[in-house]
Amino acid sequence: MDKKKLTLEVIRRLKEAYPLSDCTLDYDEAWKLLVSVRLAAQCTDARVNVVVQELFGKFPTVAALAEAAVEEIEDIVKVCGLGHSKAKDISACMKILHEQYHDEVPEDFEKLLALPGVGRKSANLIMGDVFGKPAIVTDTHCIRLCNRIGLVENIREPKKVEMELWKLVPPEEGSDLCHRFVQHGREVCTARTKPYCDKCVLNNLCAHNI
Repeated sequence: MDKKKLTLEVIRRLKEAYPLSDCTLDYDEAWKLLVSVRLAAQCTDARVNVVVQELFGKFPTVAALAEAAVEEIEDIVKVCGLGHSKAKDISACMKILHEQYHDEVPEDFEKLLALPGVGRKSANLIMGDVFGKPAIVTDTHCIRLCNRIGLVENIREPKKVEMELWKLVPPEEGSDLCHRFVQHGREVCTARTKPYCDKCVLNNLCAHNI
């Protein structure tokens, strides 16, 4: 089976196994997702969802967060790890949104990338989940699974994995597929334990298991 056909079959099976594919960060506005995804670096989504309740309770708007002292932000978000750098990025990012974009998140990939603390993973997440645009989010689950399954071979750099997947994944499927990779990576194709190949819906396709 060539990689294109393999990719389509992986999409089909994961869609059947995980019919609901959503971001596991809680948000109701685009700027809040931007903040949450920065906090999620080296931190669990579950913890971020708790921390932002306090953060957004104290600073409920882009303007409020833009005007907040970095130290005030850090005091709340430090439990997510890397508190000072995350607080600085969030503060600088909100200032730009407030001063240049009228408190709105830009619907443009390059403009998102230019925001402090926003990398390709974050920008793709915003493009896919908020704006419904084609997106591929190469987080650790995506990278691990794509290498194990055989969609890529020994490629660990997120941007390179993303570029390879753009060649294989139909644009309208990318965002949901990456959410399903996260679900499958947490429940079955795990990183910190031996993967549960016996209950994997991809077990007869996966290069790791063949």
